[in-house]
Amino acid sequence: MPRFSLYQEEYHPSPLQFTWLEFQKNHIAVVGLFCLLFFVVITIFCPILAPFDPLYQQAGDLLIPPAWYANGGISHLFGTDALGRDLLSRVIYGCRMTFGISAILVILAMLIGVGLGAVAGMSKGFKSSFLNHTLDSIQAIPTLLIAIIIIAILGTGLVNSMWAIMLALIPQFVHQTREFVSTEMKKEYILAAKLDGANNITIFIRSIMPNMVEALVVQATLALSVSVLDISALGFLNLGAQSPSPELGTMLSEGIEVAYIAPWTIAIPGGAIFLMMVSINLVGDGLQSALRNRLLKS
Repeated sequence: MPRFSLYQEEYHPSPLQFTWLEFQKNHIAVVGLFCLLFFVVITIFCPILAPFDPLYQQAGDLLIPPAWYANGGISHLFGTDALGRDLLSRVIYGCRMTFGISAILVILAMLIGVGLGAVAGMSKGFKSSFLNHTLDSIQAIPTLLIAIIIIAILGTGLVNSMWAIMLALIPQFVHQTREFVSTEMKKEYILAAKLDGANNITIFIRSIMPNMVEALVVQATLALSVSVLDISALGFLNLGAQSPSPELGTMLSEGIEVAYIAPWTIAIPGGAIFLMMVSINLVGDGLQSALRNRLLKS
């Protein structure tokens, strides 16, 4: 039973609730969020959703068209590739590998980058100048080029490509954290915390970190799209995941050989990468707009 209130109370949502209310107004971003959650579900429940083993080859089912073709079959909804492997199962596992690995790399890069950025933002003198100029120089280089250079040193393979992409993503989080921390360190509430005897670690964890969580979420969303694109590109160039691994970029590389007679072998994994990138970017843009509107109205 609702409680009766004699006085009309004004509702003030929390910053997180206000951001969500602003995000809901962008219907395209909400569609992108549901599409992104769809890929999250695929990543988690991949073994249950895939009808076949992605590496299982059926010699009698080579290049079967998808079910919407006139000569297609319902047993292989997305058809098969040149080795008789079910494309639906490979795309599901490919989404898990591409999206899941990208999410892990972004989380690791964010943890390392936030720590380095906090040190750079709170430092002064030569150490601060050296870190700032070095990070600015690295950030000017495209992440894919950095990843290719690192792979040229470490060698090809999925594990080495993961290390390369994570190292390439770290400067983005370092730069954002450094700028935010250096700005917040000049404000009065930080000075009050210093007068109370708080050290830099306490100031960052208790005072600065809660204020930058939303900005980090936006940056992580944008970094996720970069990571997905880089993993797919490295797989397509045979520098990342190697065949027969069910990675979307590797599947594109394999499908090029039979693209003229079986275009679905590149259209389906390419469409999965496209939807993944669009949904991530829509959510990232929606979060940026929501944060901007919240700051303008506050």
